[in-house]
Amino acid sequence: MGKPTGFKEFPRKPVPYREPMQRLADYGEIFTLPPEDHLKQQGARCMDCGVPFCQSATGCPIDNLIPEWNDLVYRGRWRDALDRLHKTNNFPEFTGRVCPAPCEGACVLGITDPAVTIKNIENAIIDKGFAEGWIKPEPPPSRTGKRVAIVGSGPAGLAAAAQLNKVGHTVTVYERADRIGGLLMYGIPNMKLDKGVVDRRVNLLREEGITFITNADVGNKNSEHFVDPKKLLDENDAFLLCTGATKPNDLPISGRGLGGIHFAMEFLAANTQSLLDSKLSDGKYISAAGKDVIVIGGGDTGTDCIGTSMRHGCKTLANFELLPQPPVNRAPDNPWPQWPRIFRTDYGHQEVSAKFGADPRAYCVMSKEFVSDDNGNVAGIRTVQVEWNKVDGNWKLHEIAGSDKFWPAQLVLLAMGFKGPEQYVSEMLGLEVDPRTNYKAAHGKFTTSIDKVFAAGDCRRGQSLVVWAINEGRGAARAVDTFLMGSSDLAAPGLTLGLAPAGA
Repeated sequence: MGKPTGFKEFPRKPVPYREPMQRLADYGEIFTLPPEDHLKQQGARCMDCGVPFCQSATGCPIDNLIPEWNDLVYRGRWRDALDRLHKTNNFPEFTGRVCPAPCEGACVLGITDPAVTIKNIENAIIDKGFAEGWIKPEPPPSRTGKRVAIVGSGPAGLAAAAQLNKVGHTVTVYERADRIGGLLMYGIPNMKLDKGVVDRRVNLLREEGITFITNADVGNKNSEHFVDPKKLLDENDAFLLCTGATKPNDLPISGRGLGGIHFAMEFLAANTQSLLDSKLSDGKYISAAGKDVIVIGGGDTGTDCIGTSMRHGCKTLANFELLPQPPVNRAPDNPWPQWPRIFRTDYGHQEVSAKFGADPRAYCVMSKEFVSDDNGNVAGIRTVQVEWNKVDGNWKLHEIAGSDKFWPAQLVLLAMGFKGPEQYVSEMLGLEVDPRTNYKAAHGKFTTSIDKVFAAGDCRRGQSLVVWAINEGRGAARAVDTFLMGSSDLAAPGLTLGLAPAGA
């Protein structure tokens, strides 16, 4: 806890973003640097709650010692706070920037008052650690002689690699893209996670002894960068799949084949690669400049499409949501400490409001048809409004007569989530998958249907959060270490409190 009466004395004050019109002019991070006094005061709000739900399964999937480092920040003991943070989280600089903070949704103070600004404090601790030079490479003192291959360098693969390397195994990470980081590199735009932050951590892991191989498309025979997974399996003592859930949900309505309709990750990845390669001067990206843009689907990915389109200089922007607008406060069927399903305004929505004068979101909108410009490109979308009603305990939608509408659009971005992993690795290995097409492996064990092969992250549990990917990577590392050595001293995140993780 922080100050015993801090939650009574100090209101919640999140660290603000940069002003919308200012940040639209660049791809720099949206965050501002808070003074230490601000953070100490916010740390003081952490109350003596008795049972810290913030670090339970409904709060933090990696069991971050949140009350401890809140108290240490309040007391000005930053180095100790960093040590506490690194006990459970390999990459606080990632979660502190991009995690939606389920810990804050489960904060006990949040029952009656605004929750502690846990995410802001976490990010400040790790940034101070790097700024002060406290974070240095820590290679293992000895090697076990065991070799582990990891496919995929997203947060799950990196977390597993860090943990397995820590106990002395020789780890090689294979990544099909030209840069290490997976969705951290190409799925999340610069303004939310600067790629220098990703490279800084990857370089640290490299100095600790992990080998990274890029342009290695494991299992994809149609790729010029094909790597045979069977060969990797033969050459290593364990083989861990952290390939992510990269098959996007589509919108198979009339006109889907028209030009100008793209999956969100096509748009975001191309923009980031061009930005890193040439500051967009090579033109190798999908431009929203001067176009009417429609983003279909909400969530973080939809917001990132909005923010990127705004930086391109789009003409207009609309964001379709099929579901109704969430309530401002928790609904009766969404009690604490569940994740609060409430109305939120993210950075992209703020930017559209600042530039165009209105929030871009339109709720209860069903897309019916993409309309052509007669040259094979999209010119707009026809939609209909829908209404949701509960029938026999289940929500049903029906179209509202006379609510048809045409929306002009020369660029449509589909941000409707993901189905599961691409299957070429599993097919080549003969790996068993579950009914949702994820690699079949139980949480806690992470073992697949093939000896020596493990799976973790979104490819195992389905599309989820970065913090859950870290949970999975750390858990899989423990399982692999136990398989190799007979036992393991590595922590088992998500299981230490005796609570079953959601979605496991």
